[in-house]
Amino acid sequence: MKIGIIGIGNIGGTLARKLVAASHQVRVANSKGAEAVRPFADEIGATATDAQGAVDGVDLVILSIPFPAVANLPKDLFDGLPDSVSVVDTGNYYPGLRDPQIAELDAGKTESVWVTEQIGRPVIKAFNNILAHSLAELGRPAGSPERLAVAVAGDDAAAKQTVMGIANDVGFDAVDGGTLQESWRQQPGTPGYCCDYDAATMRKALAAAVPGEAPAIRDRLLENMSTSGPRLTHDDMIAMNRSANPLN
Repeated sequence: MKIGIIGIGNIGGTLARKLVAASHQVRVANSKGAEAVRPFADEIGATATDAQGAVDGVDLVILSIPFPAVANLPKDLFDGLPDSVSVVDTGNYYPGLRDPQIAELDAGKTESVWVTEQIGRPVIKAFNNILAHSLAELGRPAGSPERLAVAVAGDDAAAKQTVMGIANDVGFDAVDGGTLQESWRQQPGTPGYCCDYDAATMRKALAAAVPGEAPAIRDRLLENMSTSGPRLTHDDMIAMNRSANPLN
């Protein structure tokens, strides 16, 4: 599959590396142009390009840039992209920590619904509810005991299946997160967010999410992390996320 990835940070870069290893043809881009991403592309065996090159002629686009940057993408970036090509949104909104306040999101709009409005086409929400370390290091072959899961939400069943296949390719079980409107269930502060759960537990966690509760939990977790002293380990972060939303 030809896959364009815009953004090569912790999540986008890890996906690029793992998808190349899974024999996909990967193009990578960021806001600085092809030359800026060429060293990384050469290292992993991907093709360096600009944002338009990551979109033209591909079978799947993964958008993995800081959340507010979505609004600054070229307005015509996806105009030539066939409806059959899915766009994956991996982003999360962290107001006050990294991101400026976005009034619509603060009022309760689902994050990926906002993304669809900014780019002018539907998206599939995926790879947002897993930590970068987990994505990079904890993938396992299909059928492995305790294989971790990621949630995949969207309105197009065929597109979701495509993205679920990608999740499997990089070592994770994919759990259906429902419609795009329901993707709030995998946003920061929810029970299914970055807890390293297997598929069965992930389904339970998505179902346990309560409308309106996540933002306060997200903000409390961020405050705890900022005052915790020495840098938190991966295990610390998983434990903190699980304790914020314990599953019975």
